[in-house]
Amino acid sequence: MHIADPFASPAVARRYADKVAFVTGAASGIGRATAVRLAAEGASTYLVDVNAEGVQETAASIAGSGGTATAATLDVRDAAACIAAIEVCVATYGGIDVLCNIAGVGGMSHVAEETRDRLDLMYDVNVAGPFSLIQAALPSLTERRGNVVNLASTAGIIGQAYCVAYCASKHAIVGMTKALAVELGRTGVRFNAVCPGGVNTGLIAAFLPPEGASGSLISRQFLNRDMQEPESVAAMVAYVGSDEAHYVNGAVLPIDAGTTTG
Repeated sequence: MHIADPFASPAVARRYADKVAFVTGAASGIGRATAVRLAAEGASTYLVDVNAEGVQETAASIAGSGGTATAATLDVRDAAACIAAIEVCVATYGGIDVLCNIAGVGGMSHVAEETRDRLDLMYDVNVAGPFSLIQAALPSLTERRGNVVNLASTAGIIGQAYCVAYCASKHAIVGMTKALAVELGRTGVRFNAVCPGGVNTGLIAAFLPPEGASGSLISRQFLNRDMQEPESVAAMVAYVGSDEAHYVNGAVLPIDAGTTTG
């Protein structure tokens, strides 16, 4: 089911009035949907992506609907660039209230054919990038009692065949989320992981089963074969990052039609 444009919906809350959201992966998919949703709820949004044209399009769309958005190009694998992007966001808007680590990469392969280069890529984008941004944003998040929403996956909760590198990276971001929630919970900064499964985005093209893959093993990963739209995940991110969820910390929240129930 497709969710209507939040800017056009009178039912959308204004939970982010006077708040600043930093969103990675904002050029497309869940990142774009999250940026649009938070801006529609009143956030000033700082949007980054390695896709310069795409992130500019997202910002222009938000501005055209009456929202506030600044776009910048960022490769989250570059730790120094992550620090600089956070600094520019703080200088532009005065601080950060919610850091949404949405950017990610994935793929499927037989374990015997997986490469160290691809494992490193998934770790660098899915884990090290969020870590660099969290470190850089922490002073502002602490000052404003903000929070971090990390996009994980059902692959961060259960094992999935032919996804050893992807599962390893997503389990790592879930573990990092929990560790930070424990270590920094008393500072007032919250850390949560949203774990979608089956989202209709461009990334799904990376998850074509390798030649000779077992259909029965792959089918174990899906309880419901219907795909959800990115706006479904964005709605969860918007709740978790808002003050309504002030008591939600260290949570691992699946959005998967029950796939990870057992």
